[in-house]
Amino acid sequence: MLRLLALLCCLALPSHAEEIVSDLSRDEVSINVTFNGSDILVFGAIRRDAPEPDGLLGVIVTVAGPEEDITVRRKDRRFGIWVNVDEENIVEVPSFYAVATSAPLDKVLLPDEDIREGVTFSQVVPAADGSDFEDALIRIKEDQSKFQLNEGDVSLSRGTLFSTSIELPANLTEGFYFNRILLTRDGEIIDRYETAIPVKKVGIERWLYNLAQQMPFWYGIMSLAIAIAAGWLASAAFSLARR
Repeated sequence: MLRLLALLCCLALPSHAEEIVSDLSRDEVSINVTFNGSDILVFGAIRRDAPEPDGLLGVIVTVAGPEEDITVRRKDRRFGIWVNVDEENIVEVPSFYAVATSAPLDKVLLPDEDIREGVTFSQVVPAADGSDFEDALIRIKEDQSKFQLNEGDVSLSRGTLFSTSIELPANLTEGFYFNRILLTRDGEIIDRYETAIPVKKVGIERWLYNLAQQMPFWYGIMSLAIAIAAGWLASAAFSLARR
C-alpha cells in the first residue's frame, strides 16, 4: 500500500515527457533449502504532463541474471557412436533472461531499437553471426525456463498503469538480477527505468557454499562422511526389514 501511494505521489509531480514510475514487489530473493522458485511482481505507472499522444504505447519488462561463459558442443555420429565434433565458447551470457511485453514484441519494438538496447534473445547471446551454436544455446535455456519470452503478459490499464509477474526458476545463480522497463511509442523507446534485485543464498545453503569455496578439503571430507553414513543407515534399515 505504501509503495502504491508513493507511485501516486510521483504522478502528481511536474514532468516534461512520458516517464516511467515503477517498483517491485520485493527487494531481494533468498535461496534456502526449501527454495523452489519465486515470482517477482513488477508494477508501475506512466507519468505525463499532457494528454496522451497518438501512437501505439508499449511496455517491455526484462530481467537479466548474472553473466556466465558457456561452451556449446555439437555431437555427430562417428563409427556408430556419438562424439563431440565441434564447440564454441559463448561469453557473457545471462544466466537468466526474461522478456515480458504489453503486445507482440515486433509491434512494440523496432529492430533498430532492439539492436541498440539488446532486448531479444539473439541480442543478449553474443555468438558470432547467429550461428547454430547460438540457436542451440537459446533453445537449451528456454527448455530450462532460464530464457522466457512472455508476449502480452504486461497488463496495461487505461494507458497509465502496468504490471507483470516474472517467474524465477528454482535453479537460480546467485548475484544481482537487473530489471529494466522500456516505454515505447510506435516501437521507438521514449523512456527507460532500471533497478537491481539481489539473489543470495541464506541459512545452510550459504554455509555449505562458503565451506565448499573456502575449505574444499573439509567440504569433501564432510560429503564423504555423509555418504558413508547414509549407506550404513540404508544397509541397516534393509537388514531390519528382512528380519
